[in-house]
Amino acid sequence: MSDGRWPRILATGGRGQLGHHLDARSRSRLAGGAVAVGRDELDLTDPASIASALDRHAPEVVINAAAYTDVDGAESDEAAAHAVNAEGVASLAVACRDRGIRLIHLSTDYVFSGEVPGGGDPATAPALEPHDPTEPATAYGRTKLAGEQAALLVYPETTIVRTAWVYTGPVRHGQGLRGSDFVDTMARLERERETLTVVDDQWGSPTYAASLADRLLGLVGGEARGEFDARGLTLHLAGGGRATWCDLARAVFTWSGADPERVRPCTTEEFSRPAPRPAFSVLSDASWRAVGLAPMADWTQDLARAIAHEGWGEQRERGDLRGPGS
Repeated sequence: MSDGRWPRILATGGRGQLGHHLDARSRSRLAGGAVAVGRDELDLTDPASIASALDRHAPEVVINAAAYTDVDGAESDEAAAHAVNAEGVASLAVACRDRGIRLIHLSTDYVFSGEVPGGGDPATAPALEPHDPTEPATAYGRTKLAGEQAALLVYPETTIVRTAWVYTGPVRHGQGLRGSDFVDTMARLERERETLTVVDDQWGSPTYAASLADRLLGLVGGEARGEFDARGLTLHLAGGGRATWCDLARAVFTWSGADPERVRPCTTEEFSRPAPRPAFSVLSDASWRAVGLAPMADWTQDLARAIAHEGWGEQRERGDLRGPGS
């Protein structure tokens, strides 16, 4: 892939938000775009399905954005999560290795313990690096870590890219994306409730899916031009800066033209979930920059872009924004 041309790209998880954006963003940057496939065409739990999809599309690069992402559901059915996030990733890695296909695998901040490093102040604690100890506290995190390890074991040239707090926002519904995300949900609740309560003691890296897709395509393109070689590396790629969920919710309210003080802070203890959420999962972009890649913008800038550049503001003024199920 060092002849400067764009390689053929296949993105798994094509019905999810990252797969969708990889498809959409690539169409504006390279002829033909990436091929994004859903589980109906490439099922990670079925090696025959993997082989068939790879042989049919003959990609040079696979970006694996498919995963079992139900964090709470994994607590009660870890076997189902493991089948996709670990065994399925191993099968995909073997299939890519045997065909000489470059593999970039997306992982998560949940591979870490979620504790603040050294027990310090989360507002100033050092962001997490790829070499920091992994000690997942959830079934989801354990299965994602197992997937990373399996991919590197069977195909050491795999690149692992960890990200966190991925969102698209309310325009996801106009783009045909199913489900919801945190930013989308906050925008909907701003219209439905006078006040709402959001956790203010969990810190992370809000990540705009469109920008994440752009940076991943930058990795593929840079390698194709021979600018760097990220094979075998584990990298972190997420929105710059740090925030709590309450910070993010208040920013959504502000950009929606609403009073951010309508969002009231609460503690994790007051908002319990089946799976524990990380108290701290801020990801450092130092490893990404060290390769020679452009980091993502500060999360506040990307949130503004998600709203202003994708037509959210105009849709809101027209009253066209609709929540899930509307």
